[in-house]
This record gives sequence, structure tokens and C-alpha cells, in this order.
Amino acid sequence: MLIRVEIPVDAAGIDKLLRKSFPSEAESQLVHQLRENGLITLGVVATDDYGGVIGYVAFSPVMINGEELQWVGLAPLAVAEKHRGAGLGKALVYEGLDALNEFGYAAVAVLGDPAYYGPLGFKTAADFKLRCKWPDTESAFQIYPLAEESLNGISGLVEYSELFDQC
Repeated sequence: MLIRVEIPVDAAGIDKLLRKSFPSEAESQLVHQLRENGLITLGVVATDDYGGVIGYVAFSPVMINGEELQWVGLAPLAVAEKHRGAGLGKALVYEGLDALNEFGYAAVAVLGDPAYYGPLGFKTAADFKLRCKWPDTESAFQIYPLAEESLNGISGLVEYSELFDQC
């Protein structure tokens, strides 16, 4: 298995993985649209010994109160069913966080299960007076600061690309 930054040849494998991993085609269509619009800041894949995509995580820009502050949102994260439970999702997320930190990004937002993302270091966004526009997501909306000072003086609305509204 190899974990690396996605390359164009991975697109079909990513699409297939997303279609199999989620109950609808929404995530697959989202990633396609983000890619088409140049809005994937970073995509990380896990491939098997034959180059097949068995895991994927995407990061795309988010705004804070309409301002660009070098923050990204993590979505989606997918692991092929037969590889789940072995830590591959965690490895993908950490690889992405390390790369984003090296590139100078400030923080990562995620809307996901706190039981999964909490142990990875994500913190409840509401604790920092941050929110997203989707209702009833306070406990699931989380932040991972990539730099100590990235949350200083920051509060308000974290805005994802309008493409996320179509999911």
C-alpha cells in the first residue's frame, strides 16, 4: 500500500471508490465538481499494490466570515470496505494534515463524527465560537488548528464552497 498525493490518473479510481463508499453519488459528484473548478487544495490517495485506489481524502478552501485565511475543509474521506478498521482513514487524514502544515495552511474544518475525528486532534468548533451554516451540526462541526495562533481572534461563520450545498 502507498499513501500519496493524488494525480490525474487517480480520478477514475477515486470516483469508483466514492460511489461504492456512500449511499448516493453526491460525494462523487462533489469531488468531480471541486476538481473541475480548481477547488481541491489537496487530495490524498491510498493505493493497493496494483495502483488501485483504496482510500481517499480531499481538502478544499473554506472562508471565515467571507475572508480567506488559509483554512481548508476536509471532505470527503472514504476507505474501501475491505480495508476499513485498519487505520487507513486515520493515515490519510494525518498525511493530509502534515502536507497542509508544510504548505502553511492555518486550520482544517470537518463536519463529521466526533468519536472518529476527536481522537485525531479535532476540537469542537463551537468551543471557539465557530459555526457552519448547516443546522443541527454543532457537535459534528470540528476544527484542527495547524498552527497555535491560527484560532486567535477568529470566530464566526466557516463557509464551504457553494458546491457543498448540492450534496
